[in-house]
Amino acid sequence: MSKQKIYWFCQIFGWSLLLAVEYVGYLFEDGFDVDVLYLAIANIFLGITLTHLYRLMIRRWNWVRLPFFQIAPRVLLSILVLALIMTMVNMPIDKIIVPQHLVGEPFLFFGYILNWGKSMLAWVLTYTAYHYVEQNRNAEIEKILLKTSIRETEAKVLRSQLNPHFVFNALNSIRALVHENPVKAQQSITQLSNLLRNSLLADRRKTVELREEIKTVEDYLALEKVRYEDRLTSYIDIDGRTLFWQVPPMMLQTLVENAIKHGVSTAIKGGFVEVHSSISTDKLHIVIRNTGVLGDKEASGGFGLANTAQRLELLYGPDAHFQIFQEDEAIVCADILIPAQSEGMFRKSVSQLER
Repeated sequence: MSKQKIYWFCQIFGWSLLLAVEYVGYLFEDGFDVDVLYLAIANIFLGITLTHLYRLMIRRWNWVRLPFFQIAPRVLLSILVLALIMTMVNMPIDKIIVPQHLVGEPFLFFGYILNWGKSMLAWVLTYTAYHYVEQNRNAEIEKILLKTSIRETEAKVLRSQLNPHFVFNALNSIRALVHENPVKAQQSITQLSNLLRNSLLADRRKTVELREEIKTVEDYLALEKVRYEDRLTSYIDIDGRTLFWQVPPMMLQTLVENAIKHGVSTAIKGGFVEVHSSISTDKLHIVIRNTGVLGDKEASGGFGLANTAQRLELLYGPDAHFQIFQEDEAIVCADILIPAQSEGMFRKSVSQLER
């Protein structure tokens, strides 16, 4: 049932019940009186009309957005005005059709105000409180949606900032091959093409399968191998159960790039980069080890480390984990934990591995 239908049902039912109770009380005391019945019916329509006008008024002036200390006096004044109108309509008519009930009543006018004020108080407070709570709830929802939109925008910005990192390094790697080894240069261009394609897709996708990300890392390492030759050794060990886990696009490539730029390239004899994946306590565990000395994280890790931490937090919340530390005096280790994902992903992994 729509809110509009619920509103009109409550209006009609509430006012009919209130005045029916009063009319039944009069019926038992004085017997049937058609004028009193007509007055009760007229009061039902009058009560609905007045309270509906109040509804239109607070919606038009947006009272429910006001703070409590501003809306409270407006509500109390509205109750007084509504009770006064009902009194001004009913008291003269009652003096004609039921004068016997008004004889000897002290403070008759204030008695009417108080009687109708109770009815209006119940309706106005119920309606206003409902919309006040609903307005606050809608405001909270808007805040959540805005926060989600901001987080999504941040994630897109972070992904787009990754694109230039590998392009220049890859081009430098290919440049040396153009004359020396055209076949190898052609292969490297294909690998660079794969990297560029994946970087473009990274702006459109929140996550990719780990196997796709590993292929990007392999292409990047192959290009860097051209530059560093025997000074760079790489090893990738991927648990088959992790192939279809969803990871942020270009995340591992950025970490591997940092490992080479701030580790292997600074070592006199070169070094190594290793990538391992496994499942640990229902989480994807990725470890990247490389030759190097960590030192100042901001200086040695650059944008990539802060970027990785931000992206994991935006996508997976506090359950995700990223840490980089000095494993020993010559080896740096980056450790990533990504929380468990849908069972459908695991079923897909199993079915693919069984084929």
